[in-house]
Amino acid sequence: MKIKLLTIFVLALSLMSCRNETQINNSNTTEAEEVTVDKSTKLSLDNGKKWLANKETHIGIKNMDSLIEAFTANNAKNYFELGEALSKQTSYVIKNCTMKGESHNQLHVVLVPMLDEISVLKDTTDSEERKKIIKNLQKLIEIYFQHFKT
Repeated sequence: MKIKLLTIFVLALSLMSCRNETQINNSNTTEAEEVTVDKSTKLSLDNGKKWLANKETHIGIKNMDSLIEAFTANNAKNYFELGEALSKQTSYVIKNCTMKGESHNQLHVVLVPMLDEISVLKDTTDSEERKKIIKNLQKLIEIYFQHFKT
């Protein structure tokens, strides 16, 4: 339990430190999805184009997609283990992220809900809730690929 709390604290701290970056004017963005972290942050494209993500971020998200795909294809049942594997990938993304400015801010619009879903996935024992979380994660990953490229 202490390790889990420490992991969540480190991830939260990493994300919070990223929020303290200087904001870039996003008047050149267009809304594309109604994914939000809070009421003031909406996911958008960069003038109709995908945002540029660093290689490591893209690899981490691809790995998450592969983990979920394999999990569902194999009808696996160890959701906690999946949650741990997904947490490792989000930690990899956070640790290796070199993105700056608005593309980085936009990444957080997708990444923060992923972190929340993964945390709940590891904690819940409700099978219907787990299935819903997997679908939500799949949708968030799909949204990531609709808005980011390397």
